[in-house]
Amino acid sequence: MNLPVTSPVLPMLAKRAEAIPSGDTWLFEPKWDGFRAIVFRDGDDVLIQSRDTKSLNRYFPELVETLKAQLPEPCVLDGEVVIARNGTLDFDALQLRIHPAASRVKLLAEQTPASIVFFDVLAIGDKDLRETPFRERRAELEMLLAHAKPPLHITPATEDHATAQDWFERFEGAGFDGVIAKPKNGTYQPDKRAMLKIKHERDCDCVVAGFRWHKNGEGTLIGSLLLGLYDDAGGLQHVGTCASFTAKKREELVGFLAPYRENATEDHPWARWAEAEAHADSRMPGGKSRWTGGKDLSWNLLRPQLVVEVAYEHMQGDRFRHLAHFRRWRTDKTPGQCTYAQLEVVAPQELAAIFPESR
Repeated sequence: MNLPVTSPVLPMLAKRAEAIPSGDTWLFEPKWDGFRAIVFRDGDDVLIQSRDTKSLNRYFPELVETLKAQLPEPCVLDGEVVIARNGTLDFDALQLRIHPAASRVKLLAEQTPASIVFFDVLAIGDKDLRETPFRERRAELEMLLAHAKPPLHITPATEDHATAQDWFERFEGAGFDGVIAKPKNGTYQPDKRAMLKIKHERDCDCVVAGFRWHKNGEGTLIGSLLLGLYDDAGGLQHVGTCASFTAKKREELVGFLAPYRENATEDHPWARWAEAEAHADSRMPGGKSRWTGGKDLSWNLLRPQLVVEVAYEHMQGDRFRHLAHFRRWRTDKTPGQCTYAQLEVVAPQELAAIFPESR
């Protein structure tokens, strides 16, 4: 490709903020929950580069053809690959695309086609725009994609703080991850946390039903806790992990958890996952997949008697979408009180209100 910006390029990142910033120096966008992608297009050559600089072309063939057809000139764009289904963004459907079999990818591309939402431009023609202020890059992006049609989209943006706050509160049910705040005069800074992200955070009481050792090795430090919630049928479901501990805390947890390891396999609701044949049609804690990169995710049972309060951002189906964060032990709660009923349910809003079918 003959472009002023060439792959690999690491995307610009965001650092966490507690609230949407005030003032007139910011442009706000919804935070999309998908696969970050930088798109390079020069004639019939298209590369959809992932956040870790790998090609996503083979997993989203329908987007490759659309990008060839709709992007009007050579360019480098920053965006997010998403799948919208049943009025919400479906990250699980997106993950299924990363499959080694081309036939499977082709079938999924037909059944659940992906879209791509653009929110920045790094180059157009022979112009490198990375040192151009963001307000000007945004104007260039709008002109470039003025006639784009689904599945290509340009993200909504606003300078109005009240509108950004409204997005933050109302559109979470549609699968949005929060709000991004970008400095209007900011340059594009690859691999730098030059933006702000404001994300939802809630708390939940969970049963601690297992743990993993730290990567340093068995018996050294606790790596993470495996969390469970009881469903309506009384089954303890694995909902995620908690691993936000200091080194000192990880060491202390070794001794703290030791009594709960004793006789843990007796009547444990997850004991059956120790049997290999039970893994085939269930999402066991620590099950290896194409996402784990061969990491050792083996785990150990704990008697399900401990209750921990954790902070989480939002649910993806019946699990925490991201890693939960330890807050405190809840010795005043019984494991039976740790149910899905305590979770806040956010009603889906119409995705089309923020993700229009056409421009």
